[in-house]
Amino acid sequence: MTTEIGRPRNPRIDDAVLRATVELIGELPYAELTVGAIATRAGTSKPAIYRRWPSKAALVHEAVFPLHAGTELPNTGTLSGDIREMVRRTLVVFATPAARAALPGLVGEMAADPALHNALLERFGDIIVRGLGEYLQAAVRRGEIRAEITAPDLAESIAGITLVALLARGAVPDDAWIERTATLIVRGIST
Repeated sequence: MTTEIGRPRNPRIDDAVLRATVELIGELPYAELTVGAIATRAGTSKPAIYRRWPSKAALVHEAVFPLHAGTELPNTGTLSGDIREMVRRTLVVFATPAARAALPGLVGEMAADPALHNALLERFGDIIVRGLGEYLQAAVRRGEIRAEITAPDLAESIAGITLVALLARGAVPDDAWIERTATLIVRGIST
């Protein structure tokens, strides 16, 4: 059993910092966003933030992409319906004003720092490996998809297509885009 020394973390500070981060990323370009500005907005200190998050990128990632947002897998009754819903949910998460403002800076930092890249992706690792992996194994048993398709393959396909579409377009893709993208992915993974 591990015993923590010192005072327990105050969840109100966590909530205030995450909320301040989302607010500020909508007001400032990612490059101009500072931990000091976040601390001021949240009514706390930079050391309090750095005790909770190792970097600005880790904080922004957690604030903009909370784990509870769209992480449960859909169950529409069909593979195409489930993939369509996965694409739609990914678009909803990536298309928030905070995410759209943060993504270019986060992508740049992740590309420059492999350790940061791995740490940020690890936040979603359990969801991808366990939940989506089990989903894909069941689809293989039903004969719907090829056995070599992995959870990271599917997650990267959905997230990658969505990210590029958001970065390349001036507007959030519409329902027709979601349908075309889901069809493309389903055809790519099907048996």
